[in-house]
Amino acid sequence: MDDGLVTVPSSHTVAATVDRLEAAIIGKGMTVFARIDHAKAAAEAGLTLRPTELLVFGSPVAGTPLMQQRQMVGIDLPLKALAWEDRDGRVWLTYNDVAWIARRHGIEPAGHPELARMAAVVADVTSQAVAGNPTASC
Repeated sequence: MDDGLVTVPSSHTVAATVDRLEAAIIGKGMTVFARIDHAKAAAEAGLTLRPTELLVFGSPVAGTPLMQQRQMVGIDLPLKALAWEDRDGRVWLTYNDVAWIARRHGIEPAGHPELARMAAVVADVTSQAVAGNPTASC
């Protein structure tokens, strides 16, 4: 982990990784709030950037109790995941560790069982996004 970030390798392209993540998130009944294609925005500005996409997602049912205790946690919620391609063409998925978010804002896990559920869901959907055969249909 890199200062609260978790990075895992993906078996898919950036776009396919984000497509798979989005499908997994929706399958869990969560909301996808935004999908941002940083490489496209860079190209529109006349710049180049390797494929890089951000997905913003979450559930008010899980996030609101945390913000009720410490409203500033809203800077880290909803959750975000970044799919990106490195210089060698490998694809990675990076997201904020839920426990790190809680520690950052002084939220005690004992009083918030939704933190454990949130962490489990994030681990599940990101695993679904990166796993599998890259030649398989997404």
